[in-house]
Amino acid sequence: MDQIQYYDANQIEGRSMTIILDNGKLETISKNSSKGAGIRALCCGSWGYTSIDGETDLETGIKNASELAASMNKNTPKERVILGDVPKRKVGSMPAIKINPEDISIEEKVELLREIEKYAKEESIKSTRVSYSESILMTRFMNSEGEEREYKTIKSGFSVSAVAAEGNNYQAGRESRFNIAGYEIFEKNDPYQLAKDAAETAKLLLKAKTPKGGALPVILDPELAGVFTHEAVGHASEADLVLQNDSVLSGKLGKQIASPKITVIDDPTLHEYGYYPFDAEGVPSEKTVLIKDGVLNSYMHSRETAGVFEGVSGNARAQGYSMPVVRMSNTYIDKGDATFEEMLEDIKDGIYLIGSRGGQVNTGEGVFQFNAEKGYLIQKGEITDLVRDVSLSGQTLDILNQIKMVGKDVKLHAGHCGKSGQTVPVTDGAPHISISKATVGGA
Repeated sequence: MDQIQYYDANQIEGRSMTIILDNGKLETISKNSSKGAGIRALCCGSWGYTSIDGETDLETGIKNASELAASMNKNTPKERVILGDVPKRKVGSMPAIKINPEDISIEEKVELLREIEKYAKEESIKSTRVSYSESILMTRFMNSEGEEREYKTIKSGFSVSAVAAEGNNYQAGRESRFNIAGYEIFEKNDPYQLAKDAAETAKLLLKAKTPKGGALPVILDPELAGVFTHEAVGHASEADLVLQNDSVLSGKLGKQIASPKITVIDDPTLHEYGYYPFDAEGVPSEKTVLIKDGVLNSYMHSRETAGVFEGVSGNARAQGYSMPVVRMSNTYIDKGDATFEEMLEDIKDGIYLIGSRGGQVNTGEGVFQFNAEKGYLIQKGEITDLVRDVSLSGQTLDILNQIKMVGKDVKLHAGHCGKSGQTVPVTDGAPHISISKATVGGA
């Protein structure tokens, strides 16, 4: 068998629970547990990978992955992979968990969700949905270089949605909070107020108009600006996509690609939903400045992509014990020096877009389209009419250079990111940002 130059193993053991109330009725209580391992071996330029469910026989798993890598290298040889060296840095502090969610009975959790639902069930609200989830995950890593690490995380969160209706007009509002936290997440966030906010959004949107489309000055709230940062900028900064020529940022390291007011950071050390102390290759996490004062400063890396470029950033992530790929963690636009009031005063005829309802992005072509939850017209520096069914679209590099002001009020929002058939927890965020001109879709 050809020589195996490297192998590693991620052993995962976890428990999770989800509770869902639909219109006040208990729809789901699901409890799941998982245990297994993902094992990789590298032979020249070929990776062999095997996964094991249940009890883990690492010796056999390493043997199987090694044989697969050697076979692939023999039959379809590839250019030799050079792995970037693991930097010698300390793993940072772990998040403090105040209340283990497993210490709270299911009955108490269900009763809390029932109380939250009551606050969303206002007049004109036709349906509600409240959910809660928790997970406890133990991760153990080892490799052929002698590295051995382990950590435990507890995540929890909840969401509440409300649908209002008048005739055939249906509008929805939704609020959610997820984090690296225990049951104290209900102490850090007011679930009753959030339920009211979801209902209020749904009701207000019933009366909202659809704006005319066109190229306008735009202010993005921290949530929608964060989605832009993650989808349009973050994914294009993932080095595997760069190497596949599927990124508009290919070949632009060290070049001015954005307004000098823009600095974009990915930081898995933050105690937010995308936190991890080391990645799926055992690399201690660290803050990576992707864009600094408008200049593309770095990509996000696995050890393999770092072998092509320079600097292992610790961004190889995997869902459970799947094959690691380059992923974001907590990605955001850093704070600027403008106030929201200054942004408004600067706009005579524009629009303020709030929240996110999904969208799409093509990282290779650098084009995107995102749907806002709602918006407000801006006339002569003042917020006026509420609007709905409104979107933002454009070219990533064009929008980055059109950013005129960056606020001081950075806020992060938790979510999940999909790539290569895997989903991982992330946060994205930003302060308010103003854009000189962007394409707004409406009527």
